[in-house]
Amino acid sequence: MFEQELEMEEREASSIPLLLIVALILAIVGVAGYFLWQNMQVLTPQEATMVINAVDAQRPAIIQVHVGKVAASVAVKPHDPNYRLLEKAGLLKLGKDEGRVTPVNLTPLGEKQFQGIAGVRTTKEEDGTETYVVPIAERKLVEISKITMNNPSHATVDFTWAWQPNQLGEIFDASGPLVKSFNTWERGALIEKYGANFYHSEPVKTTLALEKVGKGWQIAAE
Repeated sequence: MFEQELEMEEREASSIPLLLIVALILAIVGVAGYFLWQNMQVLTPQEATMVINAVDAQRPAIIQVHVGKVAASVAVKPHDPNYRLLEKAGLLKLGKDEGRVTPVNLTPLGEKQFQGIAGVRTTKEEDGTETYVVPIAERKLVEISKITMNNPSHATVDFTWAWQPNQLGEIFDASGPLVKSFNTWERGALIEKYGANFYHSEPVKTTLALEKVGKGWQIAAE
């Protein structure tokens, strides 16, 4: 009986190192499998699309319009081509100057258009005028052409985007009849300072660096 008990103890003692070895092997395989799984997690076109659309939504083309008794200043010039463009389009009415003040009013058509545009911001100024900040075009993703995984947590996305103007953006289209009705200097000012652009030009190719943070992707920090 004593010999049998001793033999059982020896067997149990010899099995402990074996269990430790098996546990160690399983741990190594688990860690290796985790890193392999991590390396296989690539940025999908759907994930890239979500990030690009979120970024583009924050960068619309906008115009600013001051309404009321508007005093000419360095920043606001009611006789500049942007106001006259809106007047030609029937959205604004410029009154007769009262010294250095010009009455600027939205027409019924202008009020209707501004109210129909999502994202319009209105600010009441101290001088009694109102400032409208109006989106006129937004960036739209056309195609994701290539996704390059630099490492498991960093990727580079090549894509094309195009402007999508709203009804007011069509008025500010640099190839449209209203903008083209101004002289060369005024067209240049509309494009450089007042939001006019070739909103129906060819899509633009660009590249964006993304990084993985937690379970999602975002614009890579510079």
